[in-house]
Order: sequence, then C-alpha cells, then structure tokens
Amino acid sequence: MKKAPYFEDLSVGDEFNDVPALTLTEGHTAIHQALFADRSRLPLDLELSARVTGHAKALVNPALVCNVAIGQSTIPSQRVMGNLFYRGLHFHRPVFVGDTLKTTTRVVALRQNRVKENRAASGMAALEVHVTNQTGETVLLFWRCPMIPCRDPNADTGCNDSFERMREDIPDSRLVSAIPEWDYDHFRGILTGKHFADYQSGDRFEIEHRDTVTLATELVRMTLNMAMTHTDADRSVYGKRLVYGGHTISIAAAHLSLAFPNIITILAWYKCDHVAPVFEYDILNTVVHVEEVLPADSFGLAKIHVEVFATRGPEAPEQAQGDENIKVLDWNLAALLA
Repeated sequence: MKKAPYFEDLSVGDEFNDVPALTLTEGHTAIHQALFADRSRLPLDLELSARVTGHAKALVNPALVCNVAIGQSTIPSQRVMGNLFYRGLHFHRPVFVGDTLKTTTRVVALRQNRVKENRAASGMAALEVHVTNQTGETVLLFWRCPMIPCRDPNADTGCNDSFERMREDIPDSRLVSAIPEWDYDHFRGILTGKHFADYQSGDRFEIEHRDTVTLATELVRMTLNMAMTHTDADRSVYGKRLVYGGHTISIAAAHLSLAFPNIITILAWYKCDHVAPVFEYDILNTVVHVEEVLPADSFGLAKIHVEVFATRGPEAPEQAQGDENIKVLDWNLAALLA
C-alpha cells in the first residue's frame, strides 16, 4: 500500500480514483439512522418514498450520501489535521438504496500556511470531489479543503494558489433544474403541521433536543474514511481523536428535521465551515435560521443557515473539558420543503 501523502507530495492536477465503489444497502441506512435519528420522512417510510419518488427502493438520506462521498475522497488527506470547509456541494440527482457510488478526487489548488515560530509547516489542499452512480451519472460535485502537515516541519514549498474556484454561490436556476420530478402533491397532501408557506425570512429555531456525539469511529469506518486523526489519538494535533466533520453535520441535519418536520430533502450546501474541533462525548446543540423561502406550486425552496455549538465532554482535551457554547459549525444550505 502506498504511504499516505504529506503536503509536499501533492501536486495540482493529481487525481485519486483508486477507491472501492460502495453499494448503499439497507444496512448502511440502518446504521446511519441509529447514529443520528434523523426524522426526514422519505428515507424512513418506504411506502411514502415509493409513492412520492416513483422508485421501488427507499430514498437514501442525503447526509449519508455526503458521508460516503467524503470518506471516499480521503486518500490524499489521510494525514489531515482537520477539514476546514466545504464549498458548492450540489446534489445533481437523488440516491436510492441499491445505488453504487464511486468518487474521483482531484487536487485543484495548494496553499501553504504562513510559517509561524514553534509551529510545524502545513498547507491547505483544495480538493474537487466528483461522485457518480452505477450508470456513470453525476450525483455530487463539490470542493473541500483539508489542512495537511508537511513532511519537513521547516518546509517552504512556495505553494500559494488561489482558492477562488471553490465557489459557494449556486444559482437558484441550477438548483431548481435539478429538483426531481416527484409527486409533491401527495407528500404535501398527507402531512399535517407547518408547510413551506408557514415559514418566512427571519424565523429562528433553537433546537431543544441536544445530542451527544457517540460512535464517531464507527461512521468513519463505514464510509471508508481513511483520515487517521479520526481513529488514532496519536495522529491528532489535540492528543484526542478528532470527530469526523460529517458526524457533526449529520447531527445538525437531524436537528434540521425537527425544525422542518415536512422537509423533503436537502438540495445543496452553499458553504460549510468547521470553525472549531469536536470530540467524542461533546454535546451539540443547533440553532436554525431561515434566510429565504422561494415558493413553487407544491414545494418551497428554503435557504437556511445552521449554527452548531458544543459543550465539551470528558474526551475533549483536559483544559477544554466543561467549556460551553463553543461554536463548531457554520453551515449554509438549501432544502426542499413540502
């Protein structure tokens, strides 16, 4: 097996596609549901999913799809110190149980961090992640940015590429064009409670149901994630296993389904920033802001801002244990509401 690359080993244009394809089974969906308790209706209710989507298999939760995609993209970032952000993640088509996902990851820019005294050299890699299904159709296309250590702690690589191509703006027209042609009238007709017309810009929901991070390594293993910091505390800059960022996002997505009980699916992440680390047994709480709702005939396109805060648990670094209200995630997304 090839050794995991350091920052100096990466070059713009490098492509990584020698990763196992993964067929999503009911086992994957069951484990994901056990980890996050997401209440989005279509992935849970096969009869409803079939009636709305016209597909015999259940819709896969978009958070699970993203976790697999990110896990498959970690060959170049096995030594990651932390994933900093995601940009422009757009679902081109839905994924159903039985679909097979394959991911190609390409280095599109490299930038070394500013050298500081008493800090080993490191750099940021802009990775373009392209996910296809078993028929070669694009499922996801997005960018993510891991921070990777240099082999030489005193390295000066000269890498200073622009990251402008990792754009967070996704035009409304592009999102609307990718909305599946499903039976939204049926979805809307059988449900009670708030619908998209009941939400407006400025609405704020502080989710009372907090969640404790557990089984973080299990998600990493299930999704083929090779980042060593998530399974080996000795590989972490904190001396504690770093919780994979998708775990935090998945908890936030589950909280989103509490704010919007009639959510149909997530369409896109405009941007998603990990602003502080998360550790096993941290307790996470979520605040949801509605920025805009664009109504259509039987669904609405909602633009949402999500903030996640942590109360540190016993697995956090000792000096941080007990700290409260630490912001760990800042996420802007688009969702489809009935």
